[in-house]
Amino acid sequence: MKYSGFRVVAEALFGHKGWKPLWRDPDPKPAYDFVIVGGGGHGLATAYYLAKTFAEKRIAVLEKRWLGSGNIGRNTTIIRSNYLLPGNEPFYEFSMKLWEGLEQDLNFNAMVSQRGILNLIHSDAQRDAYRRRGNAMLLAGADAQLLDREAVRRMYPYLNFDNARFPIKGGLLQARAGTARHDGVAWGYARGADLRGVDIIQNCEVTGFQIEGGKVVGVETSRGPIKAKKCGVCVAGSSSRVMEKAGMRLPIESHVIQAFVSEGLKPTINGVITFGAGHFYISQSDKGGLVFGGDLDGYNTYAQRGNLPVVEDVARCGMALMPAIGRARLLRNWGGIMDMSMDGSPIIDRTPIEGLYFNGGWCYGGFKATPASGYAFAHLLSTDAPHPTAAAYRLDRFARGYLIDEKGAGAQPNLH
Repeated sequence: MKYSGFRVVAEALFGHKGWKPLWRDPDPKPAYDFVIVGGGGHGLATAYYLAKTFAEKRIAVLEKRWLGSGNIGRNTTIIRSNYLLPGNEPFYEFSMKLWEGLEQDLNFNAMVSQRGILNLIHSDAQRDAYRRRGNAMLLAGADAQLLDREAVRRMYPYLNFDNARFPIKGGLLQARAGTARHDGVAWGYARGADLRGVDIIQNCEVTGFQIEGGKVVGVETSRGPIKAKKCGVCVAGSSSRVMEKAGMRLPIESHVIQAFVSEGLKPTINGVITFGAGHFYISQSDKGGLVFGGDLDGYNTYAQRGNLPVVEDVARCGMALMPAIGRARLLRNWGGIMDMSMDGSPIIDRTPIEGLYFNGGWCYGGFKATPASGYAFAHLLSTDAPHPTAAAYRLDRFARGYLIDEKGAGAQPNLH
């Protein structure tokens, strides 16, 4: 079924009786050429590009719960490519370009909205750092614009420009950045993959790997064994637990990060704003809710829930940046499990076990990387060679000393 505005009008006239399920609900087959463990954004995107771009067949996506029940439905929907280091910026700019054509490619409304992201400047040193980042973005083919205080005031006059501790002195703007509907992204990739013959199997937990002679030959699941020629794992915060079943220990810690949404309000915030004096970011959804978040909860966990000290910290940052937010009522909050790598950058690579491939360690960058992550992982699975923009995301870079330390926080995942 092709979607279009004409189809919506036609269905409205005839009682919406012609809509069909977005994807099938098949039983698992005994064997596949490719098994993707994880039915989130990265896993579904990988399956989609494997089938569409690389023309591979016999592909299955295994999800232990319902499709999109992990981080793809638990984030703050921001897409951007405003990175600094050469190992990261080309990759995220590749992702931005895929975002820009995603809805036409998928024939699905993922509500991609390029409303811009503004990183606020609060000190002279921060201005120098953002000037350097903006130049790196331009060199990688992205867009960047350094704004002075008055230009920021014209965009967002309600911010606290004269805060005694954190005065706003300017900002770094990426106008092509913005937001996308996280559920729509998962549904669009699932529909696109299903149309190309991919089996999306829900409620199918991987409980082990079948390894013979140092090579993966299949997986054990809650719905029986499945043979596979190649197996790709992209399970975000559950990476350590799943890869442990193959006897591997990863350079990853799992932390929870909370996100929040307010009651619905009239249009207030046109784009995405980040607070440069603390970890706080905010945008407004199409439903009117203010969507915002901040730092990780500072302990290791596999639970999708946080604690009150982070709620308090996020509220403090929001009040320091935008005092009017104090009049909005918090509607709900949720938590996602972050797979935090030791340098704050991801891993897309083969493992020492033949036929087993890993995609993880996304830290805060998972949602915005979804298209490029899926494309690069599909490239790796199909060709056994890294995609050019993901060549630095090697699993052994920590042992070799080739870190991609975007935030300069070193081997402390809780600080990334």
